[in-house]
Amino acid sequence: MLIKQLDLVDFIKHYEAFLSRPKALFLEGDCKNHLRYIQALESILFTPPQAVKPLESQLQLLKKFGYLKLDEIFEFIKIIRYFMYLKTLKCEGILREWFDNILIPESLLECVKAFENNGVIKQGVYLEFDGLCQKILELKKEISFQMHQVLFQNKLAPYLVDRQIHLINNEECLLLKAGFHYVLKGQIIHRSNTGFFYVLPQSIIDLKDRLNHLNNQKEEELFKICKEISSLFTKHFLFLKFINKEFDRFDSYQARLMFAKDRGLEFLSPKGNAGNIQICEFKHPALKDPKPINLDFKGNVLILTGVNAGGKTMFLKSVLSVVFLAKYLLPMPINALKSNVDVFEFIHLILEDPQNSKNDISTFGGRMLEFSQMIHQKGGIIGIDEIELGTDSDEAASLFKVLLEHLMEKENKIIITTHHKRLAALMAGNPKVQLLAALFDEEKEMPTFSFLEGTIGKSYAFETALRYGIPKILINEAKKVYGEDKEKLNTLIEHSSHLEMKLQREIEVVQQKQKDLEYKRLRLKEKEEEIQKAYKKRMNALEMLYYQAINEAKKAVKSQNSQEIHRQMNNANKIFYQIKKDYEEKSLEKIKEFKIKDRVKYGCSKGIIIGIQRQMAVVQLDDGIKLKVPLNELKHSSGNILDTPKVKVDVKMPQNANVSLDLHGMRVEEALEKLDEFISNSLIAGFDEVLIYHGIGTGRLSSVVRDFLKQHPKVVEFLDAPPKLGGFGAKIVRL
Repeated sequence: MLIKQLDLVDFIKHYEAFLSRPKALFLEGDCKNHLRYIQALESILFTPPQAVKPLESQLQLLKKFGYLKLDEIFEFIKIIRYFMYLKTLKCEGILREWFDNILIPESLLECVKAFENNGVIKQGVYLEFDGLCQKILELKKEISFQMHQVLFQNKLAPYLVDRQIHLINNEECLLLKAGFHYVLKGQIIHRSNTGFFYVLPQSIIDLKDRLNHLNNQKEEELFKICKEISSLFTKHFLFLKFINKEFDRFDSYQARLMFAKDRGLEFLSPKGNAGNIQICEFKHPALKDPKPINLDFKGNVLILTGVNAGGKTMFLKSVLSVVFLAKYLLPMPINALKSNVDVFEFIHLILEDPQNSKNDISTFGGRMLEFSQMIHQKGGIIGIDEIELGTDSDEAASLFKVLLEHLMEKENKIIITTHHKRLAALMAGNPKVQLLAALFDEEKEMPTFSFLEGTIGKSYAFETALRYGIPKILINEAKKVYGEDKEKLNTLIEHSSHLEMKLQREIEVVQQKQKDLEYKRLRLKEKEEEIQKAYKKRMNALEMLYYQAINEAKKAVKSQNSQEIHRQMNNANKIFYQIKKDYEEKSLEKIKEFKIKDRVKYGCSKGIIIGIQRQMAVVQLDDGIKLKVPLNELKHSSGNILDTPKVKVDVKMPQNANVSLDLHGMRVEEALEKLDEFISNSLIAGFDEVLIYHGIGTGRLSSVVRDFLKQHPKVVEFLDAPPKLGGFGAKIVRL
């Protein structure tokens, strides 16, 4: 039902054509894990499986009666034979592990060898059966020979209508004239429209009796063979049940992959992201050359308003189609790298007019019945087309506002289309509600099939009616009846909604500024504490040097020998002058080392020198704060340096430079540290393109790597690696 509502019937049928046998769309287990297998399968060359019949009922028969027919046995043989083929493929990782873990019993492998590719039993396996088959073949040749012998007898020539062997009622016979019984004994099996007789000669009848006897013996022998193989299958019943299920799993993977390749589609695996829906460049498969759909749906309710026939219903179907196809891991026409959907418990679409005279239900009554069935459900996504259908607009606005808010409390996401400006205006003030308006080109008097976020759209009912052939004179009369007051009221509703949303955005901007100011205040306090610590540390060092000099002087005073006194005083002076010299040299080096507009690092902060006064520097930090700090506490920092002459730096080539980095299994902090070091080494080594493996997993590490690469000043661009190099689990980075 939902597939039909979403206009995905033909799309799903096209996918099902790639399956070897029909099966449910849903894949049990984690979608991310299934996607890993599909991506791994993409990197190898393989032949898709041939058609196989469903075998659930055959498994039940085997369990209950312990017997299968030859054609049913061969269906299992085809599955076993296909997995034997898969185990020979050159593959690694999860595919290799999967195929190796399917251990086919030796007795079943021997059984497979007994069949030809067309399901016929091979010669030399069952000798008695082979003997019967040989006798049947020889007898058929004898029948054919005898038939030709009879046909060309001279005495029969006058009675022959033609010299052909006819097939009547699945019997080979001759067409003869009346009186044939004088020269030929036989049985009349049919009469032609012209009065002639189809005759089966008696000699052939005798041979066919022998043939039937041999065929009966062959069937008996075949029954014995099937019973023997069925007995073997019964011993390995659990394995057959297991491999039948694994075949369906592989068939689901390969069909999705082949379907994606055939139509150039991408896989979008649902993720747990608090109900967010991000759609980039989705094209509904039922439309021919559609405009791509883009949406960032972070709220709980999305209200689509605007022009009639402007694509609102198709937009609604497109969003739910993305959720549906992602839930069942079916490829779709979308930019999967920039898209993201959550896992929803259910998908419900209220689309058609539920009015039914047979069941005595009205349009509005049917809508209320559908709402009552899902009012207590949680964690789903609900689509409602033309929510106001079937009742008074003012009453409906109040009722549906309450219903929608109740569904929001149940953590559902709701997408509705409506022409109720009142309902849209009532809901617009809620921060969890997003508005989209279908746009209308007033010059061309045509919908643009595009949408504007954050506004309530106009229906353009009069313009639409005119476009569909309603006379202009009737349109003008309708406008007079509608009145200017109504038009002004609609304009005021739209304007008030715009003002409310504008005010909401301004409040958010002010709140963000407050957060930024609070952050800067805390940073300034931290800087002050760091300066106090540095000051105390410097004072302690000077005090230690002072006491050391005093101690040297005391030693000199205590000495009785004048020469010793002078020697100790000289030592004290040396210490004092050495400290003074070291301090002056360091200060001089710092003064010479730093210049205005140099980019420097002070503690954990970075900034630019905007002034130097003796041994102090005025630094403007990146967050806008200005500090006056000692030069000897500054360090040069990498980054943009304003108007700074180029300096030749001799950097040694890293000895462990590599063109790839594997981050699998690392924590986020460890991965970022390794990634930063790897990019730096790659730049020093002169690499212009490197490969980073991060895996798919929960998507956390992938997201962190992507954000880091976006912000790194030396990264020109990055993209997903091809399937052979890791696919979605790796990035190719150009430096």
